[in-house]
This record gives sequence, structure tokens and C-alpha cells, in this order.
Amino acid sequence: MKIGIDALGVAVPRRYVDMVELARARGVEPGKYVDGLGAREMAVAEPGEDTVALAALAGRRALAASEIDRASLGLLVVGTETGVDHSKPVASFVHGLLELPQTMRVYDTQHACYGGTAGLMAAVEWIASGAAAGRSALVICSDIARYGVGTAGEPTQGAGAVAMVVSANPALVEIDVGVSGAASTHVFDFWRPLGLREAQVDGHYSVQCYLDAVSAAYRGWKVRAIERGLVRGAPGELASEQLARICYHVPFCKMARKAHLQVRRCELEDAGTAWDPAAEQAGLASFKRQVDPTLPLCARIGNIYTGSLYLGLAGLLHAQAAELAGSRIGLFSYGSGCTSEFFSGVVGKAAAARIAAAKLGDLLEAREKISVAEYERIMAQPPTSPLEDAPAGDGFRFLGVKDHRRQYAGK
Repeated sequence: MKIGIDALGVAVPRRYVDMVELARARGVEPGKYVDGLGAREMAVAEPGEDTVALAALAGRRALAASEIDRASLGLLVVGTETGVDHSKPVASFVHGLLELPQTMRVYDTQHACYGGTAGLMAAVEWIASGAAAGRSALVICSDIARYGVGTAGEPTQGAGAVAMVVSANPALVEIDVGVSGAASTHVFDFWRPLGLREAQVDGHYSVQCYLDAVSAAYRGWKVRAIERGLVRGAPGELASEQLARICYHVPFCKMARKAHLQVRRCELEDAGTAWDPAAEQAGLASFKRQVDPTLPLCARIGNIYTGSLYLGLAGLLHAQAAELAGSRIGLFSYGSGCTSEFFSGVVGKAAAARIAAAKLGDLLEAREKISVAEYERIMAQPPTSPLEDAPAGDGFRFLGVKDHRRQYAGK
């Protein structure tokens, strides 16, 4: 059975700040943000644009792009680390806002930035097991990455949601079911204690945890991929080179380059070959070809935690779906704390038409650039502040809390 991502929908805040202007406001050379991190713009979420509102909008857009009959949905999973209630999941709010069927499973998955992938794998395996009985799933990754004004992590903030319709005979990407490598370790590289809006992060340590995880997860995938005949394992052949493109989790764009060079290093270590300047140059050339096309959308929105990997995938398909039809691509998901997974899939022949329905170009054009001062004003607002105006277009908005219940607008 062919199983995978049939359609995508993306939602981002309506406002953004330019990274050159933010750098100058912080007394930092702009190149540190633009070249050092690979960031161009950063989405700024108002209190009304919370995790639920973003998730519901992305979900609506994914369903519209897929033209699926909502009655055929049997599972809704929201991967997030930006929950709005200790008990009631984001998925429950989304289920109501989208008026989805009563006869379905609905829940959240949480493990830092890996939560969305946990949901995707649950959906894929649910269909593969036969338990879905012909039904499809809606998996949504929705988050607001927040470190605070003036902090070291400030330029790696962002917000957004990516929704995926997961089904048999998918149009976008057929997942290689059962072919993945996972790696998990109990570490404190990034965490958010209860009651805090801003994450706590040990930046340099988190980068190393990511690199250790991608090494182990990639090697696990490689073994299974060779066993299944998805890639060749002959001496002198790099398995990673046989993937047309590789999408990595993107907390900031330059992390994808670090990750890709680490994968190349692993390949050479396993072959008993030294990592030298020539190998590094070959790795950089490989990055330009295999990874760079996945980054433009991430560079203009910023870090969206659980959705960052899939934002890269959306951007890649938007730019190159026709060229990649029938090609196998790799995907690496990392969640601090930590857990990770490297997996792969084949781009569908109808992917170009299906990703066009996501209207990603319109998504960026509809946004408004704001000043650094306005960004700081928004960041200073309490999380329960009501929206200052009505929802725009097909959007949803958080309106405030009444009788301890969160209220939303939008249909």
C-alpha cells in the first residue's frame, strides 16, 4: 500500500520583521543574522494568532488543497510544544473550529520539535496497519517559537503551522513505511518549564545534541534503506548522494548545513575515509544541490518548531515538485530533550499540481512588514490579550478568555 502526504496547507502570522532592521536595532552587524543564521525575515505572532488559530487555518487550507471528503477523516493529530491548556489539547479546539466528524480520534503529540513527526508516523502506521479502514488523517504541526526580546535566541524566533493530509495513494510524497532510523537521549539542551512563555536553551550544547542525533538516526535509516534496496551500499557509493534532496529540521537555516556536513562525515567515517578539506568542499557542494532548495521559505518565516521540517518540504515542493517527481528524498526530524528520526519518501507524479493548490506564493505576499518598535509592542502583550481587529480572509483568531474558556472567531 502506498501511504504518505497527499496535500499540504500552511498558515503564518500576518506580520513579520526584517532581520537586517532587527540586527541594527540590537547593535549587531546584519551579516550575523542574515549570513550567520541564514535568516531574512521573522514571523511575529500577535496574541490573537495563537497555536490553535494557526493550526485551524493550516488544516482548513490542507483540506481544501486535497479536495478530500471530511467524512473520510478518522484521525486528527496536532504536534505542538505551544499548548494552550494543561488538559484540553489544541487538536480538540481545531476539531471544533473545522467542524470535523465526531467519529474520529483527536489528540496532541508533544516532544519539542519532533511532535509533528510523531503525529505523521502515527498516522502513516495507523493506515498501514489496516485500522484506518480506508480513512485518512489530518496531521498539523503548529507552534510559536519565542525566546524574548534582546535574548541570544531572539533572531531564531518565528511562528506558523503546517498541516498534512495523510492517506493511501498520496499525491505529494509516498513515505517509505518501516524504513527509518531513530535516536533518543535524555538531555537538557532546550526546555520550557510550566508557566513560562519563553524557552530555556543551552545553544551550543543543543547544536551538538542535534548533530549526535542526526548521526545515529541517519545510520539507522541507511541500514534499513540498503536492506530494502532503496539505495545501493556498494563500496565508494554514498547512500546520502542517492537522495535527490534532503530536508532537515531547521531551527535556523545554517543548522541544515551543519547537519548535512555531519551526515557526509558519517558516510566517510563508515567507509574508513578521512574527513579533510577536499571532503568538506565536496560536502558543501552537495549541500548546495541537495539541501539549499529546501530553505528559502524557512528563511522568510523563521523557526516554527514542530513545523520547521515540513515548512522546508513545502518550500522545496513549491519550487521543484515537477523536477523531483518520482525521486526519493530524505527527511530528518529533531526534537530537543531529545528524540529524532531520519526517514525518506518518493515525490509523487502529481505533486506539482497538488502543491500549487497550497498557494504558498500568496501566503508570503499577504503579509505586512512591521517596524522593530511594533514587534516589541506585540511581544510585550500578555498571552490572553484579545485581538485588536477581526479575522482577515479565511483566518481564525483567539478573542480572549470567558468563564475560563478560550474563545475564537472565524469560520
